[in-house]
Amino acid sequence: MSYLHQFVFGIYPYIALSIFLLGSLIRFEREQYSWKSESSQLVYRGNLRLGNILFHIGVLGLFFGHLVGLLTPVAVWDALGVSHSFKQVFAMSAGGVMGSLALIGLLILLHRRLSNDRLAANTTWRDKLVLLWILATLLLGLSTIFVSAQHLDGHEMVLLMSWAQHVVTFRGDAAQFIVEASWVFKLHLFMGMSLFVIFPFTRLVHVWSGFGAAAYLGRAWQLVRPRA
Repeated sequence: MSYLHQFVFGIYPYIALSIFLLGSLIRFEREQYSWKSESSQLVYRGNLRLGNILFHIGVLGLFFGHLVGLLTPVAVWDALGVSHSFKQVFAMSAGGVMGSLALIGLLILLHRRLSNDRLAANTTWRDKLVLLWILATLLLGLSTIFVSAQHLDGHEMVLLMSWAQHVVTFRGDAAQFIVEASWVFKLHLFMGMSLFVIFPFTRLVHVWSGFGAAAYLGRAWQLVRPRA
């Protein structure tokens, strides 16, 4: 196992997570007026609704799918009688559907943003960076389906799960599980982790607000009384 491999898959995850959390906190503390999705609807509305819906459904499906698929202990799936092969095929199918939805939505949003002169003029380099970074990450993720289709025994999937679970439980041997993994998986993992690095410096911070909005479901009713 090379030092570079150990750094990228054993140390870099914690660097990315630290930047993600601390960077988001510092931006919220110091630049609250920049904490927004910077919607371009007022500049140009065309195809925004369709692209947004497809992209967000796909991304949310991928996020929670990765969360459950990678972090649920293998012993739990074994206890439920779910074979490694079945789980891999299910992950490939669900990931393919959600990834395709996200990709179509993102391409619509990219075309909309870059083909309209007014919108293109209001697009910052950070907007372009995050859109293209997500695009590359999605394409790599969809490419892993073709790699996985060559071996449906679920072995490599279990190794990826072991890596993720060892990372989140702060065990130092995480990187060794994916030494022999395909370069497509490794590059996809690197791009995904790096997305957390650029997160605090882009419009992606509005994702925090989306999750925070769930707190309103438990809030008491606001009583509004007429003037006496």
